[in-house]
Amino acid sequence: MTTIGVEEEYLLLDPVTGLPVPHADKVRVAAGLGSLAADQEVQCELLQAQVEVATPVCGDLEEVGGHLLRLRHALGAAAEAHGCRIAACGTPPLRHGRPVAVTDHARYRAMAVQAPQLVAEQLVDGMHVHVAVPSRDAGVQVLNRIRVWLPTLTAMSANSPLWDGHDTGFASWRTVIFSRWPVSGVPPFFRDAADYDRRVRRLQDSGLISDSGQLYWQARLSDRYPTVEVRCLDVQLRADDAVMFAGIVRALAETALVEAAAGAPAPDCAPELLQAAMWHAARHGLSDTLIDPAGGRARAGDVLYELVRRIAPALEAAGDTREVTALIHRLLQDGTGADRQRTALAAGGLRAVTDLISVESTTP
Repeated sequence: MTTIGVEEEYLLLDPVTGLPVPHADKVRVAAGLGSLAADQEVQCELLQAQVEVATPVCGDLEEVGGHLLRLRHALGAAAEAHGCRIAACGTPPLRHGRPVAVTDHARYRAMAVQAPQLVAEQLVDGMHVHVAVPSRDAGVQVLNRIRVWLPTLTAMSANSPLWDGHDTGFASWRTVIFSRWPVSGVPPFFRDAADYDRRVRRLQDSGLISDSGQLYWQARLSDRYPTVEVRCLDVQLRADDAVMFAGIVRALAETALVEAAAGAPAPDCAPELLQAAMWHAARHGLSDTLIDPAGGRARAGDVLYELVRRIAPALEAAGDTREVTALIHRLLQDGTGADRQRTALAAGGLRAVTDLISVESTTP
């Protein structure tokens, strides 16, 4: 069975004001989850109001869920000890008038010099799913075949409607913020791994990006692991929704590998259409139509039905069918994280949103 791993980014919020607080270093140490080495479970992020966790390599969804709950609870307790709470939301409901401090790493300091305003507004948190692939060429095949589904995943995961105390009108404002970096959005089509590496090298040689970590494509090959990394997802309010996305992404990757081995052509979709489809997904989430992988407009429920139909054999082979389909059904009934934040905002204002996020972030 193909292995998977999940990374989640969280904000640290003041429980009373809902404002981001720069306590990341203290919270990471207090969590007691190991040293600060790059391969540990709790990692630093760009800004001091953010922390990141990474699960170990997992063989099944139950394992993914167990690790995410363990990590969320450990960080939640550490945050409480320092007067704040973790918040699994793509953007903070409120921000300070002054920027949050940048984490004191050379790479982050260089980014602040390169793009100071972008860094100041980078209070955004995502979820990344790593799926093992047998080779980099196989990984490129996966990228070429799943890229048409990235807008659908973005719409399903939308959990960042608020910014500076108001509704942005976007279900995933995080997606909009991330799209401003030089290399971002849906990845291009690559001929093979050599083509991928050549084009990345050209970006680095030009000085447009300083390292491969600044490839902010919504899916990319990992440099550290033999995986494809899907990065288009907002971090999820609930850990079980994160598990759902891990199952969907793995099934999409396995489906892509089967199709490539059978010699089926990769989907042909114009880059401008994919870019517009991503904007549409970020704008509306699941509350409007979606642009389906063939480029047509369709009801969100119909596109999700087609997604499930397409990945059904892979879900069945992994034993994930019941769990993933039940969670997709709940998503269609309850709405996305963005929908639930807006409901809380309408019912009780920003305080209700902060309470929702704080409770849901550490709830099974």
